[in-house]
Amino acid sequence: MYAVDEITPRLRECVLRLGLGSDILPPSRLTGGASQQTWRFVAKGAEGERPLILRLEGMRKRAEDGETGIETEARLLRFVRPLGVPVPRIYHVLEPDEGLGRGYIMECVEGETLPKKIFQREDFADAREGLAGQCGEILARIHQAPSAGLQFLRSSSAQEELEREEAEYRRRGMRRPVFELAFRWLRQRVPQRSAPPALVHGDFRNGNLMVDAQGLRAVLDWELAHLGDPMEDLGWLCVNSWRFGRSHLPVGGFGTREALYAGYESQGLSVDREAAAYWEVFGTLRWGLICQRMAEAFLTGADPTVERAAIGRRSSETEIDLLMLIDPRARRN
Repeated sequence: MYAVDEITPRLRECVLRLGLGSDILPPSRLTGGASQQTWRFVAKGAEGERPLILRLEGMRKRAEDGETGIETEARLLRFVRPLGVPVPRIYHVLEPDEGLGRGYIMECVEGETLPKKIFQREDFADAREGLAGQCGEILARIHQAPSAGLQFLRSSSAQEELEREEAEYRRRGMRRPVFELAFRWLRQRVPQRSAPPALVHGDFRNGNLMVDAQGLRAVLDWELAHLGDPMEDLGWLCVNSWRFGRSHLPVGGFGTREALYAGYESQGLSVDREAAAYWEVFGTLRWGLICQRMAEAFLTGADPTVERAAIGRRSSETEIDLLMLIDPRARRN
């Protein structure tokens, strides 16, 4: 979108106008984020230095993935923060005349999002011990958000989510026998839940969780949030791809399903274990389809970055995971 020398003077003017500081240090772009850009910068003022985050909508919004607009994401963060959901504070949503594009400025929450560091840091040992239960508690708070105030989000049932994914898969014309099997398995087991739609984060997993030595500090990247079946979030968190080799701990590679469910139910909600298992299969297939699309982008030259090629190859991992989940003879964690 912009180079750092283009962003810096415009961002400085914005910070001065908002009273967040008298000057800024040049921003640096953080890695990660396929459709949105994240820049870290420091505002300097009489009270010292304050680290902040500039989040910008990228050029390539993927409407087929059901993403919200970036202004909607900021609105949602402001909505859930008073409910006890740990999210960064939003300071400002960008205006068109500020010359930075679409996005917002928020506080910078310090911690780790990289799974390898979360798994290995010795000072995170106590945090890891209680992290699965903490995730359950926070997901329950998210799912208890009053939906009457969230009509600006799309609403989608389990059936509609499945149909959307399959329609996109067939539109692209890339067939895989294991994916065909998974779609058939899912069509036969769509949850028929009578509960009203709840707020679903949509991407609650390792990489989007900011952790420090005390535990979960912030839930990031709400661009896939919608109203739907809350069990979707529980299943997605347990997808094997987010365990990063620590498959013996099915919740993100750091905890058990029992701890996750106990944390969830401690907030007065119940877990539909059968529906959660369905969504784990759905999530595994969904990630496989995303990997397949990334491989397609690399092979066609639409996005020839090494990242796309590397992630695209992971679709084969999801095929193994799907067979392990679907075949009743396979041992499940």
